[in-house]
Amino acid sequence: MSGEFEMSLMGELRIKQGPKGTFVHQAKYTRDILKKFDMGDSKPMTTPMSTNTALDADEDGEAVDRRNFEG
Repeated sequence: MSGEFEMSLMGELRIKQGPKGTFVHQAKYTRDILKKFDMGDSKPMTTPMSTNTALDADEDGEAVDRRNFEG
């Protein structure tokens, strides 16, 4: 990955690839940031947006191939 992307030390990074896509997990980094701001005892919350919300299409937007990440 370092050959393609700029890398920095942000804590433990785990990448899981599966048939539904790639998942990036930065639990250690998140815990470190919470501790830094004295929020280490914060309670986790669920997604703040309803998972059943239907988003409107951007009719005037440019079509994008969501599999292409080269910009």
